[in-house]
Amino acid sequence: MTAALKLMAPMTGMAKGLHDVADEVFSKGLLGKGMAIDPEDGKVVSPIAGTVTTVFPTKHAIGLTDDNGVEVLIHVGIDTVSLNGEPFTVKVAAGDRVAVGDELLEADLDAIKAAGLPTTTMVVITNSDQFKDIAPVAPGHVSFKEHVMEVFQHDKEAGTEPAMA
Repeated sequence: MTAALKLMAPMTGMAKGLHDVADEVFSKGLLGKGMAIDPEDGKVVSPIAGTVTTVFPTKHAIGLTDDNGVEVLIHVGIDTVSLNGEPFTVKVAAGDRVAVGDELLEADLDAIKAAGLPTTTMVVITNSDQFKDIAPVAPGHVSFKEHVMEVFQHDKEAGTEPAMA
């Protein structure tokens, strides 16, 4: 099985499973499969080459799409939408092309913590159901340009055999 896309770490920190995130929208996979990072600093870079599809008005989240249609959401912090963009400096706009490692935004982690909010950052494939599997790395320290997740496409022969439930 060959990965359709390998995602690099968008932040340096400790990787963990989405099931360990203190937000049910993410921990229950409601937005898709993925992983989370407890960041060491606030620099957020693109984990893929592709297009910026969404920059949330509150600057806490950015959506990206690669050329194969893999949709990636990077959501900085939990409940940080309530901060109305204050601790975030966005470096890109919707429609921009980005390469792996291009800076997307800077988050003031101290300001997020001062507001009593977790800085845990979620990296989610929002169209997970269109792929055979999403495989994040094992929990542990990750840094920029390290592979942290792979997205696997369905086999080309899909449909020739009965689907297994």
